[in-house]
Amino acid sequence: MSAAAIPHDHAHDHAHDHHEQSWIWKYVFSTDHKTIGMQYAVTGMLFLLFGFFLMLLMRWSIAYPGVPLPGIDVLRAIPGLGWAFEEMFGRWLNADGSLNGELYNMLGAMHGTIMVFFGIVPLGFAGFVNFVMPLQIGTIDMAFPKLNMASYWCFFVSCVLMMLSFFVGTGPVQTGWTMYSPLASTMTIGVSDVWNHGHTWWLMAMVFNISASLLGSVNVVATFINLRAKGMSYMRLPFFSWAMFVIGFLLLLAFPPLEVAALLQLSDRVFGSSFFLPTGLVEGGKHLDISGGGSPLLYQHLFWFLAHPEVYVLILPAFAILSDVIPNNARRPLWGYKTMVYSVLTLAFLSFLVWAHHMYLTGMGTMMSTYFQITTVLISVPSVILLTCLMISLWGGSIRFNTQMLFASAFLPMFGIGGLTGLPLAFSFIDLALHDTYYVIGHFHYVVAPGTLFALFAGVYHWFPKATGRFMSDKLGKLHFWPSLIGMNLLFAPMFIQGMAGFHRRWYDGGKYFEQTAAFQNWSTTFTHKVGAFLGLDIPDNMLSLNVVMSFGAFILALGQVPFIINFWISIKGGEKVKSDNPWQATTLEWATPTPPPHGNFVFDVNAHRGPYEYSVPGHPADFFPQWESAHGTPKPDGSDAPAKTESAHAAHH
Repeated sequence: MSAAAIPHDHAHDHAHDHHEQSWIWKYVFSTDHKTIGMQYAVTGMLFLLFGFFLMLLMRWSIAYPGVPLPGIDVLRAIPGLGWAFEEMFGRWLNADGSLNGELYNMLGAMHGTIMVFFGIVPLGFAGFVNFVMPLQIGTIDMAFPKLNMASYWCFFVSCVLMMLSFFVGTGPVQTGWTMYSPLASTMTIGVSDVWNHGHTWWLMAMVFNISASLLGSVNVVATFINLRAKGMSYMRLPFFSWAMFVIGFLLLLAFPPLEVAALLQLSDRVFGSSFFLPTGLVEGGKHLDISGGGSPLLYQHLFWFLAHPEVYVLILPAFAILSDVIPNNARRPLWGYKTMVYSVLTLAFLSFLVWAHHMYLTGMGTMMSTYFQITTVLISVPSVILLTCLMISLWGGSIRFNTQMLFASAFLPMFGIGGLTGLPLAFSFIDLALHDTYYVIGHFHYVVAPGTLFALFAGVYHWFPKATGRFMSDKLGKLHFWPSLIGMNLLFAPMFIQGMAGFHRRWYDGGKYFEQTAAFQNWSTTFTHKVGAFLGLDIPDNMLSLNVVMSFGAFILALGQVPFIINFWISIKGGEKVKSDNPWQATTLEWATPTPPPHGNFVFDVNAHRGPYEYSVPGHPADFFPQWESAHGTPKPDGSDAPAKTESAHAAHH
């Protein structure tokens, strides 16, 4: 078999000796890109789980307004956990244990913040780029290892600060994940102690979070440009590395405006300035004692100048991962590789020209809104090209439907739904009607939930054997996939129907008290009512019935994550051991290392002899031809048939 290595003791694979580090420097304050990547990935997954829990609380309130949370008395009785729940959520509940609008707003703001900035970006970008990219381009580490460590620990501090905001006097923020001024800066303005404001802690957490992203993105860009292996020209780089390079640039250019906005809003809160607070604000019939003269619109511009490129920071890791997973499991080259590279570069450029389509409601003139409508439609073109290339890569393939390929295949139509439903929102006259409705929520979540998150799961299953030397269970993986696919669609598809009926995203009671809107009926509500009647459930024949469907979908989705959690943690030590350093018979350089990769990664001088997607090459003995092989089967990833690293490589390593 071409690149398969015989079983061996990987602990002594590396050709050069290194002084043994203490546990804390090896696994906690590590400068090794692989350890840092795993730190980011595990932290990101924990926050995704926490953000998902916040969503479940919201869905209960929407489907069953005024009904006490199930199991709340049991939860409160658990030592430690009960205290934490009471401090974070319980003190805001109604006396009967049901949710109210105040707590719902807290959950909504923190769900958005945590899933985007503390979940998807740390896992999808920081986790995968740190672990995979240096291996893919054939280098021993990131360009600045200590800066890399500093990046993770800045991120860790931001995580601690964000979690502390749940425990302060006012509780976490209630003003949405966008944190618009003047509402955010004047909320609970009567509380004189600024350290008792969840808003203060949110802003400090975001400053550390953004700083971590800037440190990491500088590292990614420098590594991509300067540390490629011999023979690794730009057009021999895997698309994964290209996409991560583009994300690094997006973060580097787009995050500073948001960091400035956070610092200025922090100044408004702590020091009494008015960068975003206009003159004449009134609350409770009284003029607020502020200096005034600020611009709320300035904050929106600064926020969305980051937040639209941030959308592509969320999406591009998915395309990056699938550009490896799909060709590998279809046993076909990536179709349109160069077209995809040019498309992702075009996408990055256009992403800085569309931010104000989030701001049509601010009253911009027709000429300006026309400009942003045009750029928004234009940016859909490179996105469609990327998706189309991945779809065509399946054509004629000998597809193996392992777990990662199931998630990758499901991504394609799910992301397509998310993208197509976003196109109408590009036009201001439609957006004015649908803004802040569930239609927008459905569109965005189809992009990042069954879209990006499915791709991230595919990446975890794909690279897990390289990181740990063991497989995750394919049976548990499929038990993870199918409930996730069904639950996602039950949860998000009805949002389009409710959104077009006028349901607002911030109705904590699910629209129960908005009778004219809630009473609307169509085929979906009638069908839900009849299914409920068949099951003996009293589900009304109106738009409120879809709240029950979506919450049921959320419950199925929650159950679907249990097999993944069990699979992930048990497989680290108990999964089936890999029998080869290249168990998926892949072609890119990360599979040219011992498993798991040792300090220094490679045990022979790496040379990229060809492009990254040489599958089903006519006349080749195997159906794949790895980048590192000069001839069929040599050199092997364990270095058993290659001389030790040259002196120059040894010097570069140290």
